[in-house]
Amino acid sequence: MQEKLQNLKNRLRDIYHLEQSAAVLNWDRNTKMPIGGAKGRGAQIATLSRLAQERWTDPALGKLIDDLADYGETLDYDSDDAALIRVARLHFEKRSQVPPQFSAEFAEHSSESFTVWTQARAENDFAKVQPYLEKTLDYSRQYSEFFTGYEHIADPHISMRNDGISTNMIRSLFSELRAELVTLLTKIRNAEQVDDTFLTGDFPKPKQYDFARKAITDYGYDWQRGRMDDTHHPFATKLSLGDVRITTRADDNHLGDGIFATMHEAGHAMYEQGLNPAWEGSLLARGTSSGVHESQSRLWENRVGRSLAFWQHYYGQLLDIFPQLKRVSVEDFYKAINKVQGSLIRVAADEVTYNLHIMLRSDLSIELLEGSLDIADLPSAWNARYESDLGVTPPDDKDGVMQDVHWFFGYIGGSFEGYTLGNILGAQYYNAALVSHPEIEAQMAEGQFDTLFNWLHQNIWQHGRKYDTLELTKRITNDTIQVQPLVDYLNNKFSDIYNL
Repeated sequence: MQEKLQNLKNRLRDIYHLEQSAAVLNWDRNTKMPIGGAKGRGAQIATLSRLAQERWTDPALGKLIDDLADYGETLDYDSDDAALIRVARLHFEKRSQVPPQFSAEFAEHSSESFTVWTQARAENDFAKVQPYLEKTLDYSRQYSEFFTGYEHIADPHISMRNDGISTNMIRSLFSELRAELVTLLTKIRNAEQVDDTFLTGDFPKPKQYDFARKAITDYGYDWQRGRMDDTHHPFATKLSLGDVRITTRADDNHLGDGIFATMHEAGHAMYEQGLNPAWEGSLLARGTSSGVHESQSRLWENRVGRSLAFWQHYYGQLLDIFPQLKRVSVEDFYKAINKVQGSLIRVAADEVTYNLHIMLRSDLSIELLEGSLDIADLPSAWNARYESDLGVTPPDDKDGVMQDVHWFFGYIGGSFEGYTLGNILGAQYYNAALVSHPEIEAQMAEGQFDTLFNWLHQNIWQHGRKYDTLELTKRITNDTIQVQPLVDYLNNKFSDIYNL
């Protein structure tokens, strides 16, 4: 069996290298590539996608996994080899349903769509990208049809990023959370509002990045295995366990976006940097799911980066960079960076309204897949939801339906749910960390993050892909996914800020 197990590892390693090679090309496309390289880059990524998918759908791989199934059952459940066999079967069963040629065609289409989106958004021209989005919807429906036995057409897309999570589960969790958020948001709107005018002014991007680099270095981001670059839409990417990069963006006229976007992506990257280095090339060398991944990025961005404890230590350093803030107290600054208001841009949204941005995107994605909403009507549907849910109406499609890259570079369906799952899970995980180490927040006020970093590494990062979202959450919290810890956190924090 050892020979077969090694054969499995070799096959999975080859797939891993193909996928990470595509990630290198994708990183370059999003950061350094000239616009003229778009068509060729799409073809290159499509070829790598096809080659990877051919290996995933190879019947010899399926037979090998079958041959190892009984052997895997004899191993300790938590062992690397047992987990690898389990996860390989799960991935094979999913990936083998999708023809390699389909994967290649969609990869090439996605590359073209992304390029057109960057142009269309800059020109505020939805009509330019609309036919590409219509084609993406066709591909997304075809993808679902490759699978059988699902209850909802969105299930294959949601479970692709979050194993064990269904559309019905998402709807139940989101419905419960939405009711609580609407109640809290109503109270905040009726309270005295927070002044954040001083966050607008002359805040050069390089200086924002200087502060952000210092913060995430203190968090524990390893620069020997990472780097940071500008991009249209921030992301983190793992090119290998020794090369986990982040990208970010900032506004010269507003303080905050560059800092918090960098903290967010560093959370993703530290997760990947925290994987077992012996897993290089292994299927286990990745995060559990998009929901668990977002729990880490949102935790470092919000529970840490937007906390009063954090700024009690770092505010003086920020004043050294931006002395125009010296008239503002740390308490007023803390309130300003947590101001709650209806806004147009998801990535810049406050913690209370953020999940409403996600929920409307999830709802619209599901409606598109179901066929109850057409792409041509998407901009107006988007605007209507923003007006009803957040009290704002996008002035144009640039900051409306085209603001997020997800639909324009990937399938429609399953792209957004992980963000709110991440907020929910992050609250549960953070509470568990505080139970073990109640000193964490006092340490933050001293600029010390080792205790939190090490707890996350021990309980989440080092496990990689061994356990799915539900199992990992059960191990950490001895519970299922629960909305209440997030609700309690938001109520407590914002009741204090707004004197509710």
